[in-house]
Amino acid sequence: MAVQEKLAEASAGIAEDRRLQFRIGVHVGDVVVRGGDLLGDGVNVAARLEAFAEPGGIAISGAAHGYVREALPLAYSDLGEQHVKNIDEPIRTYAVAVALPASTARVPKPLPLPDKPSIAVLPFTNMSGDPEQEYFADGIVEDIITAFSRFKWLFVIARNSSFTYKGRAVDVKQSGESWVCDTFSKVA
Repeated sequence: MAVQEKLAEASAGIAEDRRLQFRIGVHVGDVVVRGGDLLGDGVNVAARLEAFAEPGGIAISGAAHGYVREALPLAYSDLGEQHVKNIDEPIRTYAVAVALPASTARVPKPLPLPDKPSIAVLPFTNMSGDPEQEYFADGIVEDIITAFSRFKWLFVIARNSSFTYKGRAVDVKQSGESWVCDTFSKVA
């Protein structure tokens, strides 16, 4: 949190599109030291969790959450179980924020809706029965999202937002309505 706060302070007077913002992932797990490198699932999970953090934010695993949830004055938002590359089991993920007293907590202002058509590419279901094909299916979805993002007249929902629906049955009409309320603020 201190790193993120110092970066935010240092870039306070800089235009938003020019600010240096990190995404941080934290996990507690086994690592192997080989030479000067750290290897293993402990490192891999932390690296994958970065993708679920907002720019300037922190995402932690359920294992890390178990250690810090009562010890640190932070607010945790449950992002659900996330499937990450090269890890067999889904990882319970939490977004971390500084806990503000109720009287000083700010209610975020809703962002304006985009003035162009919006599209979200939901994750494909691997119907092959071969778990190795899961990464192939995810790669196809990422390629489609990238292709759509080249159309300047189209507002494309980010991969991190659409992949929150991975592994869940989705009511397309309901999820389309919730994009406006929920996800647009995450994407922007």
